[in-house]
Amino acid sequence: MRRLFPVTDVTDETAAPGGEDGREWSLAELAAAYAYPEPGPGGREPWLRGNMVSTLDGAAQHDGRSQPISCPADMRIFGVLRALADVVVVGAETVRQEGYRPARARAEFAAAREAAGQGPAPVIAVVTASLDLDFSLPLFASPLLPTLILTGAGAAPDRVAAAGRAGARVVTAGEGVAVDPARAVRALADLGHTRLLTEGGPRLLGQTVAAGVLDELCLTVSPMLTAGDAQRIAGGPSVTLPRRYTLNSVLEEDGFLFTRYRRA
Repeated sequence: MRRLFPVTDVTDETAAPGGEDGREWSLAELAAAYAYPEPGPGGREPWLRGNMVSTLDGAAQHDGRSQPISCPADMRIFGVLRALADVVVVGAETVRQEGYRPARARAEFAAAREAAGQGPAPVIAVVTASLDLDFSLPLFASPLLPTLILTGAGAAPDRVAAAGRAGARVVTAGEGVAVDPARAVRALADLGHTRLLTEGGPRLLGQTVAAGVLDELCLTVSPMLTAGDAQRIAGGPSVTLPRRYTLNSVLEEDGFLFTRYRRA
């Protein structure tokens, strides 16, 4: 892996030792490259980071899944971003399509998480209006930490009760049945989760963009073309004016670009 931007002395040091394409970065180096912002004078504020992959022609999935357009380096970064987060926020449709499982504790990050005051693994928070979820799945039946359900105050009481019986913690983050992204961020922060990561899907990411609560986007650009009618990385409601983000960094490996953009 090599750093393309910003260009620094470190760029030259990491560009070539492993050969033409550079060496494989350690997990510690990746963690430093993707570190969350340091707390301000008033303490740590919530920071919502999105992590998505897209082909050259804008497809976020192939055959309904992101894995076919990913690569080993993308999955290493995926794991590091999870290891840095307090909570992983994901949409219910992505849970169903991708077969989501509980986040696992990783020995490589145990000391760093303990020093940061974090639990052994990030909590998974599922955003859902209907609570149409299979609560017998490992995500709910055997997580390391109880899974959170983010839903609206108008959610069906029987589904809320079913989630509770399965061991999930239901958090109200909206007045009707739908979830308000801004309220979800505040609710998670109130629970002590300020380092937030969303892995989609596209509808959820689009809702965070429209609500103006997405602080950062980590976007992997996959050197693939799929054509077809696959979803983009963000769907849902449009914004009145495009949201401007600033390029923070670019890494490269095997033709994949690993970019970070922060809200301008």
